[in-house]
Amino acid sequence: MSDTSRGSREILGDVRKLAREYYLATGRPLGVTAEIGEHEAQNLLGLELAPVREPGSDATDHTGRKYQIKARAISEKNGKSNPGQKLGSIKLNYPWDAVLLVILSPDLEAREIHEAERDAIALALAAPGSKARNTRGQLSVSKFKSIGRKVWPFDGDVVASRTA
Repeated sequence: MSDTSRGSREILGDVRKLAREYYLATGRPLGVTAEIGEHEAQNLLGLELAPVREPGSDATDHTGRKYQIKARAISEKNGKSNPGQKLGSIKLNYPWDAVLLVILSPDLEAREIHEAERDAIALALAAPGSKARNTRGQLSVSKFKSIGRKVWPFDGDVVASRTA
């Protein structure tokens, strides 16, 4: 992603403000969550974004691992993500190693990032009983968190740096 003369960070700051105003005026999201989530993952985890609309992955890290990036904003009402809220479709027929879930505040600022490995996602999507999982390739935010791990901000004793 190339910067313009104003810079992508400044432009996304303006987009965040406009998205917030739009939501407050209409009660509807503006539809920029995915782009902001990708930008946050890129900056916070040191990732390189893939070309636009590259099938299967949105970014790679310095080791060549490929990631799909999903983003969800937390609820205006209680400041938490809705446990039943679904991620966008995860396609297993493309090459990627893991999925990152960027949780954003109501103001579209990164709150946390979770990562789940491909094998864990494939098992969860194959579990019987949910049309959203089995047909559309969607997981709930709570299910994703349960099969993944939090990678930012890191709360544990050992930090596995993606940029080192």
